[in-house]
Amino acid sequence: MPEQKNKNKKRGLKVPKMPRSDSFWVNAATSLLLLFLLASAYTYFAADKTTAPVDIAISELASDVQGGRVSAITVDGDDLQITYADKTEKISKKETGTALSQTLFNYGVPAASLDKISINIKRESGWSFWLTTLAPFLAPLLLIAFFVWYLSRQVKGAGMQAFSFGQSKHRVIDPNDKSQKVTFKDVAGAKEAKIELLEIVDFLKNPKKFLDIGARIPKGILLMGSAGTGKTLLARAVAGEAGVPFYSISGSEFVEMFVGVGASRVRDLFHMAKHSAPSIIFVDEIDAVGRVRGTGVGGGNDEREQTLNQILVEMDGFEPNEKVIVMAATNRPDVLDPALVRPGRFDRRVVIELPDRQDRNEILHIHARKKPLAEDVNLSVIAERTPGFSGADLANLMNEGAILAAREARKTVAQFDLIRSIEKVMLGPERKSHVMNAKEKEITAYHEAGHALVASLLPHADPVHKISIISRGRAAGYTLKLPFEDKRMQSKKEFLDDIAMSLGGYIAEKEVFSDVTTGPSNDLQVSSALARDMVTKFGMSEKIGTVALEGSDGRALFGSGVSGKEYSEKVSGDIDSEVKRIMDEAYAKALNIITEHRKVLNAIAGRLVEVETLEREEFEGILVAHGIPLKKKQEITTEPVTVNF
Repeated sequence: MPEQKNKNKKRGLKVPKMPRSDSFWVNAATSLLLLFLLASAYTYFAADKTTAPVDIAISELASDVQGGRVSAITVDGDDLQITYADKTEKISKKETGTALSQTLFNYGVPAASLDKISINIKRESGWSFWLTTLAPFLAPLLLIAFFVWYLSRQVKGAGMQAFSFGQSKHRVIDPNDKSQKVTFKDVAGAKEAKIELLEIVDFLKNPKKFLDIGARIPKGILLMGSAGTGKTLLARAVAGEAGVPFYSISGSEFVEMFVGVGASRVRDLFHMAKHSAPSIIFVDEIDAVGRVRGTGVGGGNDEREQTLNQILVEMDGFEPNEKVIVMAATNRPDVLDPALVRPGRFDRRVVIELPDRQDRNEILHIHARKKPLAEDVNLSVIAERTPGFSGADLANLMNEGAILAAREARKTVAQFDLIRSIEKVMLGPERKSHVMNAKEKEITAYHEAGHALVASLLPHADPVHKISIISRGRAAGYTLKLPFEDKRMQSKKEFLDDIAMSLGGYIAEKEVFSDVTTGPSNDLQVSSALARDMVTKFGMSEKIGTVALEGSDGRALFGSGVSGKEYSEKVSGDIDSEVKRIMDEAYAKALNIITEHRKVLNAIAGRLVEVETLEREEFEGILVAHGIPLKKKQEITTEPVTVNF
């Protein structure tokens, strides 16, 4: 491990960017300017000053000594610094190799005159003498050497990057780094996924227990789930629980425009992981390189296929590895190559579902740790109002709530902030600059009232929690309906009621104003798509029968191939007629409700025009006032079923 850390420090965790083509000339111009400034500074300090002492001849010095005008002489080698009685200073030079007293004696100065002045001998060291002597010659040479070194370093850096082009761009999380360590305590929900991954943690901690009994731990774990469900966080938690190095990289970082670079980076990544084994390699978005091969796109040297081939070899090739576990994440498992998910490679698949209400409550508490919450905050209510939210959505919700509180200069996050942040995450921010005129406001109010009224009177539609005609995102208004409890499956009756509820706004506009606007366009698209799915995917059409004519997801381009319809024109016509029948029946159902309860529709719309937003309590009060019973949570009872073989 210490050797590996030293290698990581030498190599660095990030590959530096390639220099731009004009960076060399910029550095050259900078160096020339620096050289010019240094030369100017040297010339300035080395030049003689205008206030320098007067230089006199040795004969004049002898005359001044005889006249008693000199008070002190300092001898610095052959240089003489002369101080006169009037405090003026002059300089002179003596004969080389001759003492000052001998020189003055030769000029006729008696010994008595020398006794009256102070003579100081200043001896300089050999180092300072040579430095003073050679400085005028060495300084320019050193400046030129620095200039050459600076330019060569730039060229060398570009050359070294060419050699490091095939190194992987992975990030490493050291197990001893407490600031980045993540454990299962930091991951709420995903209980089944944690149970599956605990075996991996146990193997990394105690591999001998498994090896002694002949068990082989899976080499590859594929984390599958919707975006934001916590796949990367779970992979980091496995490494944190096991206390092993965590190498993470994205699938797109393998592929470059040069053929062979991706395969080289795969080899480099596995080489690093093997040297620090036991360790974990995590490849995020593996579908970027792991799609089905053999489509003929890109030719035989397709870089993506080269990279995938190298990953397959490293995971279960000629060099078996027992202490490096590869984890990968994707939300498109249907497009992965069969060789990648076969036994021996990614043979353990962990599905991470969207969190249920209890899981959402735990996730909200985790993200609320560092946020000061007001006393009225009830995270259970927030969890109840956020069905279908992923962990990332809930983290964003808590962050938006804190931003709303900070924007209003408050020190704590209140329940009202979190309620507003739910709508902001779902629909977008309020469009306060979009002011509707009276006519548009009335149309929007009747539209949303139509949705809410139909949903409240249909037995299998979810109850309404909030109605608003305040513009958010691209919506002029919205009706928020939430189920009593999370549902994993939906029935045909629920689908039919949802379609009728979607058409409620369209019908309300048409009945009240004898005209329709572009507002219901999205409602028509959603309801039509749902009706088609009922016919072609879910087998909910008696005429078409129990057959799936389309897949649950669209086919991936260059993956499973692109094909047209897999059924005849007659079946296509039958599908269109069935979709039309479902839409017509839903239309008739919603029209009957709005026609029969027109007074309730007017009351709801009128109240919306006044207050713009109706919460569940006020909306249910209007229903009760008009004699409409409220929905209650239905208890589902099951009877034992006997199956005969």
